[in-house]
Amino acid sequence: MVGAADRAGAGVLVLGGGSNLVVADAGIDVPIVRIGVRGISMDPGPDDSTLVTIGAGEGWDDVVAELTEQGFGELATLSGIPGSTGATPVQNVGAYGTEIAEVLQSVTLYDRGSGTTRRVGATDLKLGYRSSSLRGTDGAVISDITLRLTTHPVTFRYSELARALNAQPGDEAAPKDVRAAVLDLRKKKGMVLDPDDPDTYSAGSFFTNPILNPAKARAAEEKIHQRLGAGTTCPSYPLAGTDDIKLSAAWLIERAGFGKGYQGPGGRVAVSSKHTLALTNRGGSTADLLVLAAEIRDGVRSAFGVDLHPEPLLIGVHLPS
Repeated sequence: MVGAADRAGAGVLVLGGGSNLVVADAGIDVPIVRIGVRGISMDPGPDDSTLVTIGAGEGWDDVVAELTEQGFGELATLSGIPGSTGATPVQNVGAYGTEIAEVLQSVTLYDRGSGTTRRVGATDLKLGYRSSSLRGTDGAVISDITLRLTTHPVTFRYSELARALNAQPGDEAAPKDVRAAVLDLRKKKGMVLDPDDPDTYSAGSFFTNPILNPAKARAAEEKIHQRLGAGTTCPSYPLAGTDDIKLSAAWLIERAGFGKGYQGPGGRVAVSSKHTLALTNRGGSTADLLVLAAEIRDGVRSAFGVDLHPEPLLIGVHLPS
């Protein structure tokens, strides 16, 4: 159907689970195709690993639950993330110190330009922090992904997760215990869907953590000291393989004056009362949400000189300038 729409020149919006989109109130005037390729298969991999190929239409957390139950450890920290499996490489999904890039071996792509299907190695996707060569493009559609997994215990890298398990970063635990801890943490942040909890009506984290080169990081630090005092530091993390620094967007947002529960237009949208990065819909519109997002973006820029960028894809809309 994607190929037919392309050949007809009609355009098409390809969806996985639709969980990482912000769509115009008026909708969009193109066909929508949701990828439904299913199935999980396993083959022996190098050393003691297993190569697991997963259809792009499989629900991601269902896959994580099944594979974690079988003892595969690498995906446990990615529990509770909504959406489909095929979308995970597009954004290089990550949480609690793990990214899909660490286990992704290859994907099968339908090339929309040539109308052909081909296998592409993970290194060709240029996976970065919440990014890939596919994100924001209409060049190809993923039909399945192949991961290299093991049954090793999970080693914690993220202090919040370690504390939840009464452990220290660098310690290990069984995959099923890590999954349970991650789901509990996400639920406390309103990041596991609950129809009775208005904080779960969001597109997840609205802004990515900003990545700054050393000069910009020093300039941001100076502004933080001017605003909050010389002894104040923003949580920061070195970006592997570079001199760049990743700052905590949630910390910057709160210190710029947008705390949990901060309301947008008419209270119809608001910052989650549990998780500062999530912007929740309380009966409002996409337009309301974008007004709030722009206010937060501009407030952080004014306070700290740091630009925040949306994590969800904006379809038919953009942040007000």
